Amino acid sequence: MSRRLPVIHGITSEEAGPYRLERLDLEFSNGERRRFERMVPRGPGAVVVVPMLDDGTVLLVREYAAGVNRYELGLVKGRMDPGETPEQAADRELKEEAGYGARRLDVLRQLTLVPTYMGHISWLVLARDLYPERLPGDEPEELEVIPWKLQELDRLMLREDFSEGRSLAALFVAREWLARQ
Repeated sequence: MSRRLPVIHGITSEEAGPYRLERLDLEFSNGERRRFERMVPRGPGAVVVVPMLDDGTVLLVREYAAGVNRYELGLVKGRMDPGETPEQAADRELKEEAGYGARRLDVLRQLTLVPTYMGHISWLVLARDLYPERLPGDEPEELEVIPWKLQELDRLMLREDFSEGRSLAALFVAREWLARQ
């Protein structure tokens, strides 16, 4: 079933850190009116990088996650700078967080975070043919880099310190994409 989008009768906004909070006055096709809120990012988005050390091994990083106040295992990720392509941002973040560059970068798809109220988009980038290179990053401490076999994804997905949804989704997407190549 295809529905037409709600009519937006008005938008008010306020600044909220790295986002802008917008309040939308909406009218749905059945005549119902509601006020929705959404967070609009200020930048071009983010990248989630699946760095493949070899055909079966991905590199994970362990870093402090302030939102849950613990160290989390996950993929290399970060904001895109204005004017950067997803490939450029992925290569830069990979060098800053894991100490590797990539000769081959493939954008696999976009991922969203809570699309019912956030406009945040992350580009999923597969990085292969890695070589050592480190750039200074914005992390307050060097991140631990941990090789993980893709064939052991079932063990990883159940770990308490691996909870970020983008990282989990990205690994499954990348594994399936690689299997079809």
